[in-house]
Order: sequence, then structure tokens, then C-alpha cells
Amino acid sequence: MSSTESSAVVALDTRGLICPMPVIRTQDRVRTLPAGAVLEILSTDRGALHDIPAWCRVHGHEVLETQQHDREVRIRLRVHRHGQPEAPV
Repeated sequence: MSSTESSAVVALDTRGLICPMPVIRTQDRVRTLPAGAVLEILSTDRGALHDIPAWCRVHGHEVLETQQHDREVRIRLRVHRHGQPEAPV
């Protein structure tokens, strides 16, 4: 991960929310972010581990990482606009 990428991480805490709210909150937050931004979602809804990556595939965003530790799920995604990834540098 580059230093630029790590400094651009935006956190979204959806812990305590159940389906479909983590996906809805993710969608709402992504709408406010520029292309290339990295969003890290924290959730206690195990379904988010599958639902958010599926939402990303449908909407053209890139899942960078998924993790589960005990009851907490962490998902990192990169925002893309119009379903098109940014050109490689």
C-alpha cells in the first residue's frame, strides 16, 4: 500500500447495524467520496462480509481487503466512478 493510499482511508463504522444497513450506509458514504478514495467499513453484521463485496461488484468498486476477527468484519474498498477503474500509474 502506498503512503498516498494509506493517508486517504476514510472510516465508516456500521457496528451494531444489521442487514441491510451496512450496505446502505456504505452506498451513502461512497456517493460522497471521489474516485480513488479508500473506504474502510467496520461491521458486526457477518453478512456484510459477503453483501458489501457483492454490492461493489455490481457498482464497479474494487474490494481491496476483507477480514473477520471474532464478531467484527473489516472491509476496504476503492471507489471508482462510472464502473471504470482508474488507469494504472
